[in-house]
Amino acid sequence: MTTMHELELTFDPRTIEHLGLKMYSTLPPALAEIISNSYDADASKVNIILIENSNAVPQEIQVIDNGEGLSYEDINQKFLVIGRNRREAGDKPSAKFKRLPTGKKGLGKLALFGLSHSITITTTKDGLTNEFILDWDNLMSSKGAYKPKITKIEEKTDNANGTTITLKKLRRTSPFDPDALANSLSRIFIFPDNFKLTIKTPSGDIIAIDNKRKYKMFDEEFKWEIGKGKFVPSGSEYEDKIYGELLTAEKPLKPQSGLMGITLFSRGKLVNAPEFFSDSASSHFYQYLTGWISVDFIDDLDEDVISTNRQSIDWENAEMVKLRKFLSGIVSQVGKDWRKKRKDKKTNNLQETTKIDIEAWIETMPSFREIKKNVQQIVDIITSEEALETSVFNSLIECFHNVVPEYPLYHWRYLHDIVKKITEPYYKKKDYYQAFEEAMKKYVSEVRDKSASDISEAFNMFYNVFSEKNTVLSIIGDYKKSDGKDFGEDTKNNLQKGQQCLSLGVCAAGRNPLAHEEHEELKKSDLFSEKDCLDLLSLLSHLFKRLENSKKVK
Repeated sequence: MTTMHELELTFDPRTIEHLGLKMYSTLPPALAEIISNSYDADASKVNIILIENSNAVPQEIQVIDNGEGLSYEDINQKFLVIGRNRREAGDKPSAKFKRLPTGKKGLGKLALFGLSHSITITTTKDGLTNEFILDWDNLMSSKGAYKPKITKIEEKTDNANGTTITLKKLRRTSPFDPDALANSLSRIFIFPDNFKLTIKTPSGDIIAIDNKRKYKMFDEEFKWEIGKGKFVPSGSEYEDKIYGELLTAEKPLKPQSGLMGITLFSRGKLVNAPEFFSDSASSHFYQYLTGWISVDFIDDLDEDVISTNRQSIDWENAEMVKLRKFLSGIVSQVGKDWRKKRKDKKTNNLQETTKIDIEAWIETMPSFREIKKNVQQIVDIITSEEALETSVFNSLIECFHNVVPEYPLYHWRYLHDIVKKITEPYYKKKDYYQAFEEAMKKYVSEVRDKSASDISEAFNMFYNVFSEKNTVLSIIGDYKKSDGKDFGEDTKNNLQKGQQCLSLGVCAAGRNPLAHEEHEELKKSDLFSEKDCLDLLSLLSHLFKRLENSKKVK
């Protein structure tokens, strides 16, 4: 009972239940609070020891550090005070490693009750050891004031400074998963070189936890450094305030991996769980993105913007609204660069695997009927980040290349093999007139050889060889009608006349002008375009086919 001039602060034990048991019911965040205390106490080493019985049932957890330890006064006036804002006394760097404190609200110690019913704290400072036990059942039955059981008070010792926290009567009943715990802890901290964290497993193995472990199971494809001059422009208000690295995986990240998104850290500890800082997180890019960014300056703001469980920031705060917009801009820039890098990588892989140079291939496409434009759009879609995996992508491009090869108009003409062999080198050099001329020369040569004609002038030779009356080469050859009978004379004469006239026409239309003094100018003009060349080569292909099937008349 209080008297006049006395005030008494009482608390409901259920408050501790809500702030300890409810907030820290899983191992990683609860242990992270203990590790933070060791870090703030200038520890250079922290070792977590996991102990199970013969049936793999968890029995005990020990957290041992070599920090500065606690005196009896420290225990009574600092450690046992719930909600003590440690920074009111001054946000000063630590004595040994000049670390700024990660703790602020004075609630982290309650995480111990999220793991255990019985907590023994043994701490040594300046040659004196103190030890006391916190018991959950006794605490919950207290009425606003709780006195821990003291087992050692100011005992002299030769032991070095440090603190050991032993958790017994664990709430956990399932076996420990040391690797999963190590992975989770690695994502809660950014570890400086002067701070080593290890886990001793129930089997006695030692697991080192460091920054590299964050992405141990991660197949990195691309990485971007974030900092001054790297997505943070000189002159920006965040020029010297944020830094970090963003990474993308080769394959989409699994949601259960805990890697999807960007984690924010302040003073080396997580303050915002992974997210993308975008109003729309549906982009294909976000399935590959992970990384971290340090925003230490938010710990210096007048308003506390970090949530109690350190899983989120108060994004309604005016300063945080600006920060979020800036981070969104960084993610957007990285996304654009990722798409370019990924496309370039796929293109290079394609060229190495299939020997298809996409840029050179598309350059051979004509603008005729927008072939080049449409092929480019299709390739852009196939090579986009939403496209199929590389092996499928390569096969798809190979099939597409077969349908639309280099110089598609040339190949789509189904030119006669002799015509293609003779003209291809000239056609690729865009010397269309020369391509036609070479094909025409070859046709003249083939007709002369097959007919054994001694007429030197091509025009006259065609007239003679394919004559209707004195035929030298019969275009009908050995062909018969479907009933096995010979074609009629009119059909034979029409075919002969057709071969003769077409041969004379192509010779007159194409070859005769070559003797003209304006040969070069004609080649350069639109009077003989690519399409003109292909039209004539198609006609020559038809003539070659007829010639190939012709029969010399005895």
